[in-house]
Amino acid sequence: MSHFQVRRVALSLQYDGREFCGWQRQENGLSIQAVLEAAISTLDPHRPIKAIAAGRTDSGVHAAGQVVHFDCSGPIPANRWASALNGRLPLSIRVREAVFRPNNWHACYSAIYRRYRYTVYNGCRPNLFLAPWSWHRYQYRLDENLMNLALQSLLGFHDFSAFQRAGSNRPNALTTIQEVLLERNGDLLEIEIQASGFLYGMVRLLVGQLVAVGEHKLSLADFERRWKEKRRSEVREAAPANGLCLIRAGYEESIFSKAAWYDSFPKQCLNLTDSPKEPPEIYCDN
Repeated sequence: MSHFQVRRVALSLQYDGREFCGWQRQENGLSIQAVLEAAISTLDPHRPIKAIAAGRTDSGVHAAGQVVHFDCSGPIPANRWASALNGRLPLSIRVREAVFRPNNWHACYSAIYRRYRYTVYNGCRPNLFLAPWSWHRYQYRLDENLMNLALQSLLGFHDFSAFQRAGSNRPNALTTIQEVLLERNGDLLEIEIQASGFLYGMVRLLVGQLVAVGEHKLSLADFERRWKEKRRSEVREAAPANGLCLIRAGYEESIFSKAAWYDSFPKQCLNLTDSPKEPPEIYCDN
């Protein structure tokens, strides 16, 4: 029996989601939650460990600023947890910072937003080093202006049933999209969506529709009609998991240092333009 009081630890966590079945522990597959809990247990064997995340990322999805909490009863100070865990975790999972929080603070329920970034590589040529982190769409030059107009229409509190995969246990599909951003840097398009909460598979289904708009295969009117009229059967293509990253979860008060949390996934600084300033509609060979 430990003589130390129970304390709540919050982690700023990064992971490469490619080798995992997602955040949540599952019977058939290796999850980030299971690996992290096993590492924590080696350092604090006095009590059962349950790690709670701000957002349950799906299989193959990455995180740059996931927030996790767990309760411990050992003597390790907060500033030692990050290095102690990193020495026990695979290189695909890194703890950037650890802090103590009040025992009633909750990584999921105390969060006021989650923010995801989806990266699309729109260059003609394949790029080995971008492949793990982006969706390569090369058949057409994407029209980012149309895509941005489609994104702006989503702002506010709405029913997003059209962007919810089957299997969700949520009682409804209502959520508030607080901010959206779409930026092109050469051949990289970065789409950021911030919401009070996300539905199961929401961002990947949404990005699949946005890319169809950008390729002029789906009109703005049809895009809006699909989600406003909850036409889930017409939303067929989901963007692949590898382009999606949970970049941060936000709280009323500051939890971590800016370097460990806000700047955990810096903007791409590459200029990867393959194409001329005024490319033809189809600019790559299929």
